[in-house]
Amino acid sequence: MADEIKIQAQVASQEVCQFTVDRPVYENGAVYFAAKKEAEGSPLAEKIFDLPNISSVLVHDNIVKVTKADNEDWMPLAKQVGAMIRTQLQSGTPAISADVEKNLPSEEEIRNKVKELLETQINPAVASHGGFVDLIDVKKNNVYLQLGGGCQGCGMANVTLRQGIEKMIRQFIPQVGSILDVTDHASGANPYYAPSNK
Repeated sequence: MADEIKIQAQVASQEVCQFTVDRPVYENGAVYFAAKKEAEGSPLAEKIFDLPNISSVLVHDNIVKVTKADNEDWMPLAKQVGAMIRTQLQSGTPAISADVEKNLPSEEEIRNKVKELLETQINPAVASHGGFVDLIDVKKNNVYLQLGGGCQGCGMANVTLRQGIEKMIRQFIPQVGSILDVTDHASGANPYYAPSNK
């Protein structure tokens, strides 16, 4: 079949699985849903939230990232999510409501709020470990961060970003799409992306 939809599922952790699709799911857009109520009118996210223990859904262009709140194996759930993505794309109807983009704050508003959060809460917290976080850019509702000092190359940087920084930003600015780390961790003092010497 020439137009077969290819989806690659990658389990990032016990809670998170990322689905990379060979075509846009939400072209040039990003939206984060923290609850089923927020997903109303966006059929793909609504369907995913019908699955048990789903705690969030992020759709960013050709990526769908799903977070669950249990310790069960991803395999059966990942197959269901993949089938939902495929069915949604085959239907020809938009996966995400057009109203989502209309309700997004401006880049400037997101930038100002992220800067305030970094200055007042995040940087004072990571400073105790000799680190800092810089806001590099905001494109649409996507936030690009760079970790420095003790955070650059630290083996716990991804955990700090996902469980600490990202959670705080999403609580403060719920309309943020993807939160991306643009740090070159391989050049840090203790690079966790460096190849093994073994």
